[in-house]
Amino acid sequence: MRKRVFVESVAEAYLELLASRGVDYLFGNAGTDFAPLIEAYAKRQAQGQMLPSPLTVPHEIPAVAMAHGYAMVTGRAQAVMVHVVVGTANGLGGVINAARTNVPMLFTAGRTPITEGARPGARDRHIHWAQEAFDQGGAVREWVKWDYELRMGEQVETVVDRALAITHSEPPGPVYLSLPREVLAERLTDFEYSEPSRVTPVGAQVADPAAVAEAAALLAGARNPIVIAKMAGRDPRSVAPLIALAERLGMPVIEHAAIHVNFPQNHPLHAGFDPAPYLGDADVIVVLESDAPWFPKLKAPSAEARVIQVGLDPLFSRYPIRGFAADVALGGAPRLTLAALVEAVDRAGVSRPLVEERRTRWAAEHSRLRAGWQAAARKVSGDAPIDMAWLSRCIGEVVDDRTIVVNEYDLDPTQVCFTRPGSSFGGSPASALGWGLGAALGVKLAARDQTVICTVGDGAYLFGAPTAAHWASRAHDLPALFVVFNNRAWNAVKRSVTSHAPDGWAARAATMPLSDLDPAPDYEMICRACGGWGEKIEDPKALPDALQRALKVVRDEGRQALLNVICKKP
Repeated sequence: MRKRVFVESVAEAYLELLASRGVDYLFGNAGTDFAPLIEAYAKRQAQGQMLPSPLTVPHEIPAVAMAHGYAMVTGRAQAVMVHVVVGTANGLGGVINAARTNVPMLFTAGRTPITEGARPGARDRHIHWAQEAFDQGGAVREWVKWDYELRMGEQVETVVDRALAITHSEPPGPVYLSLPREVLAERLTDFEYSEPSRVTPVGAQVADPAAVAEAAALLAGARNPIVIAKMAGRDPRSVAPLIALAERLGMPVIEHAAIHVNFPQNHPLHAGFDPAPYLGDADVIVVLESDAPWFPKLKAPSAEARVIQVGLDPLFSRYPIRGFAADVALGGAPRLTLAALVEAVDRAGVSRPLVEERRTRWAAEHSRLRAGWQAAARKVSGDAPIDMAWLSRCIGEVVDDRTIVVNEYDLDPTQVCFTRPGSSFGGSPASALGWGLGAALGVKLAARDQTVICTVGDGAYLFGAPTAAHWASRAHDLPALFVVFNNRAWNAVKRSVTSHAPDGWAARAATMPLSDLDPAPDYEMICRACGGWGEKIEDPKALPDALQRALKVVRDEGRQALLNVICKKP
């Protein structure tokens, strides 16, 4: 059906389309290129039409991360708009994160005005010459599925619908649209468009039946199969068929560097987070949405082990080099592929005694692991500075069925136990730092009835433009608990150096160059400056009560809170 509305500009038609297509929010970090869009918003506000809701976010890093967080919960792309090529550059790290985690996003930027004359929207500020790029889209092209520049008002429906269909098509990922000021400023009165859109995303696909049957035969005949999972839980519907497959085969699931909850961590077939101890004895390995299931330099499976790669893009074709075996590659939506594998394994038949033996063995391993992790946390529970294992255990104790955890780096997965899909999210393997703060706010925006706990290292916190993030939390009523694992160092850098040269000069140095974050700021004061509650914690015995105080502020007072926890320095 065609819908006709009366508008004043292309900018207003653009907003009308975004609202019609289900885009709830536009996360904006504005510049001079926003003028036609802001004028259109002001008109729509006067008329009671404020969708998509404009949210001011005063830095591109949390703005992009908020759209990322919202999409992780809802599965729906939101719009981000930044200021021309300079805002694009600031937001690029977040776009890379979204690209590597298959997050849909409409990443947009104004474009420096093209014309120098009297045309509406033409150049009228000194920056309009220096900010022009020869190819603005080229800055992001490697990391988006599609990029384009809106060139005339009559294109707007085609361009918006194409952008949204592509970003949501499997595998999802960000797209980029630049919006010249003159085009947004074009006069447009009688605007007609299709409702709903006539351009829909490509639907989910399942792997080839013959390949599924080949994989099922390998699994049915395996002596010791294992699963290594990382991102399948991006679609919560993937978890149930994975449980069914694991139980059919008595096959353990190892979540290695997991970004999502792929498998309930209290299940007897959950075998922890490190596949290395089990690689040597595995004869069939299911690699489930995992880009780096093991590190060949450190430990690899036997040459005889068969590897089944399962994922939207099981060969990770956008990675320049990736040498992991794929004896069978099952491309398609994991929820569909896993369900097909369950049916194929049932048809192939498995040895019931062998399955029962494996179930018993892996259940014992699950219990051994959990007991060991608990003992490890208890052993360091009195250490000061605070051990990250103990801090992680204390956070695990306050997580309930109404809590979502957003982690960027330091939360120890062995000290928490997530059982629900969508209850925990981790940072992208691309690791453009600064994601956690904004992502937590986006998650809260999408799940206002849930408590959101954001766990970040102090380095990641600094990258997250914390003043901008805390400002956005207050301005948009998005209370979350931020826990800073403050070890006053770039620990990832230090680990890399000691791995490279374990007995070298840097490892023996009193202070390793380019890795120290002392003296540490009083991070809690940044949160307080933005109307939140903040506290520094140095006594490990004070942690449980401090967490309860902070959660009370978040839940009962509706204010953000931050715990600056002084941890052991590596």
